[in-house]
This record gives sequence, structure tokens and C-alpha cells, in this order.
Amino acid sequence: MTCFVESADGRQLAVKESGNPSGWPVFLLHGTPGSRLGPFPRAQVLYELGVRLITFDRPGYGRSDRFANRRVGDVAADVAAIADALGIDRFAVLGRSGGGPHALACAAMLPERVTRAAVLVGLAPLTAEGLDWFAGMTDSNVSEYTAAAAGSESLVASLGLAARKIRADPASLVTTISQEMPESDQRVVADAGIRAMLVKNYAEAVRISADGWYDDILAFCSPWGFEPADIVVPIKLWHGEDDRFSPVSHTRWLAREIPDAIAEVEPGSAHFGALQVMPDVMSWLIRRAAESRAG
Repeated sequence: MTCFVESADGRQLAVKESGNPSGWPVFLLHGTPGSRLGPFPRAQVLYELGVRLITFDRPGYGRSDRFANRRVGDVAADVAAIADALGIDRFAVLGRSGGGPHALACAAMLPERVTRAAVLVGLAPLTAEGLDWFAGMTDSNVSEYTAAAAGSESLVASLGLAARKIRADPASLVTTISQEMPESDQRVVADAGIRAMLVKNYAEAVRISADGWYDDILAFCSPWGFEPADIVVPIKLWHGEDDRFSPVSHTRWLAREIPDAIAEVEPGSAHFGALQVMPDVMSWLIRRAAESRAG
């Protein structure tokens, strides 16, 4: 069920809770494009893990109001507002793909509230020193990020067209990106349940416009508003070695920059392998909280 929370500056944020209401709160920050609808583990899996999962549409996606010219770091204030509205003091954060930088933002800017944070197949800042940011990335993603970095209006037009195609045929984006997937990703997405979640997620993301999608890409290509090296919260990074959408070199760079980060690179896996490891990563996220409760 979706509820609405007002941000500090008066915007409406669409929020969904899943899993165990008595479990440890975990904010899941969706990919790009994405929405509060997932994909994430089934309710029964979340319940057994002891996870109270909170998802929300980032500004401009789904049913959340747009926040034009937002930075990656601005997400922290929205997460804090949602946590306050739900009566949550401390929580863990998990970001997948485009949600990865946003999860790091919460860890960097809310260290007194975030217990642990994890990033699955995330991105590094465009200005990452010593990183060839585009190396190994699909042509479609290179085109989007290059256009954003150049301030090209062509990106507005291309994403608008993609959004209209998704609204007309919700499976169209999955079909399109499948052509650029390595074999391991194609096997994951061939699962009927996962494919259905992805289709539903993408359709909700652009139900009104491509604004959130555009604003995400622009934010990734602009200063984030924090430095990964300043993060003090425990961080776990996971990446499939064969990822073509956000190359594994991004996680390796983050692992070098973030103090004491735990990094795991899985051979033979790629971008959508993140969906399969999500339950294990959630277990890591809530482990310290569970131990402190038991003790």
C-alpha cells in the first residue's frame, strides 16, 4: 500500500512498506529508472529475514513530485523526512544501480541515523580520479551520460520518447536493454517473476513523465554534494564482474575510496545478478541491529 510523506520543502513523496512490520527498517533506493514497486524480495522472504522494507519514488518518478536540479546528496533529506514520518530513528540503507550513489549519500550525510549501508552494482562519481568512467559501459548508457554532461537537450527528447514507449508497451524497456545484456543477465531476466517485477517497476517510474529519469542522470554527472572518502558508516559493495550497465571498475574505485568498505566482486555475474544477492545483503545490513537487540 502506498502512502504519501511531505518533504521538508513541501513536496509529496510516494512511500511503500513491505515485509516484517516489527523488523529492522531498511530503505531500498531504486535504480534508474525505477520506483517504489521494486524489484525486491517477496514479502515472505522479507518477513523471515526480519526486514521492514521502505521504498519510495525519488522526485519526478512515479507518484512523487519533481525536484528539478536536485543533487545526489539531496536524497538524504527526503529519507530523513520519511523516517521521521514513520517514527523510525535508525535504519539501514540499500541502493541498487542508480540507487547506489543515493545510498552512499544517506551514509555520508546521516551518519547518526544510518547503521549500515550497501550498494549493489553502483556508480562512482563522474569526476573519480584515476577512473575511466565509461570503460566497459553499454553504448546506450554512454550516450545518455555524455549528453547529460554536455547539457544536451537531446537527452530530454530521447528519454521522453523512451517513456512514451514504456507507457504504450510496459515491456519495451526490458526488451530493449536485453539486447545489451551479457548471458548471465539474460538468464536472470528470463525468470517470469523477475521480468514481471521489472516491467511493473519501469511502467510506474514513467507513469507521468521521464523527469525523474532525466534528473537522476543529470545528478550523476554533476557534483554529488558529498565525498565517498568521508563516509564513516560500515559499507558493503557488491558487483557482478561482467556488468555492462555500471562497470565493475566503479565499485573497485569506491572500495579504494571509502574507509574500511567491504567489497565483493562475483565472477560470472553481471548487473541483474544484484537481484539474486539482495536477501543475503539485507541479512548483512541488519546483522548488527539484530545482535544489539539480542544482547
